[in-house]
Amino acid sequence: MNKNEIISALKTIIQPYSEETLALENIDENTDFIADLKINSANLVDIVLDIEEEFKIEIDNDSMAKMLTVKATVEIIDSKLNAGK
Repeated sequence: MNKNEIISALKTIIQPYSEETLALENIDENTDFIADLKINSANLVDIVLDIEEEFKIEIDNDSMAKMLTVKATVEIIDSKLNAGK
C-alpha cells in the first residue's frame, strides 16, 4: 500500500470526526489533526482504533502519542504494515 492509498483511507476514517470540510478535502502530509481538522483528543483515540481495524495493525501507546499529523500517522501505519510482512 503506497502513501497516497494510506492518505485516502485516512481521509475516509477521519471524515466523521471533523467538521472542517475544506481542510479535509485538502488533506496532505502537513495536515495537523488538532490544529487543521479541529479533532479533539477523545476523537483521536477513536481514529486510532478505526485505523487499527482498517489496516489490521496494532498501535502501541508510544506510536499513538506521535500520531498528530497525517505525515506521522502515515509513517507509523507504513512501518506497522511492513513489520507484519
